[in-house]
Amino acid sequence: MTAAVASSHTIALVTGGGGEIGRAIALRLAETAEAVAVVDLDLAAAEETAAAVEALGRRALAIRADVSDEADAAGYVEAAEQKLGPIGIFANNAGIEGVVAPLEDYPAEMFDRVMRVNVRGIFLGLKFVIPRMRQRGQGAIINTASTSAIRGRAGLAGYVASKHAVLGLTRTAALELIGSAIRVNAVLPGPIESRMIRELNRQAGADGSSLARAGSAPYGHPDDVAAVVALLASNQTRHVHGAAWVVDAGITVA
Repeated sequence: MTAAVASSHTIALVTGGGGEIGRAIALRLAETAEAVAVVDLDLAAAEETAAAVEALGRRALAIRADVSDEADAAGYVEAAEQKLGPIGIFANNAGIEGVVAPLEDYPAEMFDRVMRVNVRGIFLGLKFVIPRMRQRGQGAIINTASTSAIRGRAGLAGYVASKHAVLGLTRTAALELIGSAIRVNAVLPGPIESRMIRELNRQAGADGSSLARAGSAPYGHPDDVAAVVALLASNQTRHVHGAAWVVDAGITVA
């Protein structure tokens, strides 16, 4: 069953929409939203996702932006609202993995880059979307964190630190919005079959099992994450606020 959104006229905004998870989120939200704005540093990838949204009969807009740049962040929010309409759903999803290396060997410049995209990018998205939602008195925001937000992972100092910060930003925003009709939650994917996990396994010299599986738990699919994002964006979760929804086939239970 498709999760019902607050209105058939809802406009969704998805950052990192050119990647596999972001594309899955955009397409799932397009099942109920009127239009989807797709933001990515890679414009061609954003355009591909936008075309897929349009193939579903919805309006779409591809926007090239560096989510970690303040002017770009303000710009993508403005562009989405000017060309599509008021944002009702914000999937604050963009992120990068960094490198696999022990702490003592982890390049400081890479640590800074991961923190800039994964933390500053999430922060700026919240900074510019929340005031617009406040003006209209409603909205749903879903930040993409990771199971790395609630556990350590050797060799991924930048990524783990950044995802802990995303969960902290989610909880801070939720506290600041208590009593409003704007909800903020986080989705915490475990390992998902995607370019990111393939790259991490390549760097680690892994056989596809070492960077995150527990027992026989399989990798998830981008649609598994998108389904939870759509649910958190819907009226069915109107009483869910400040939560961290784990999507990992039980990996973090162990």
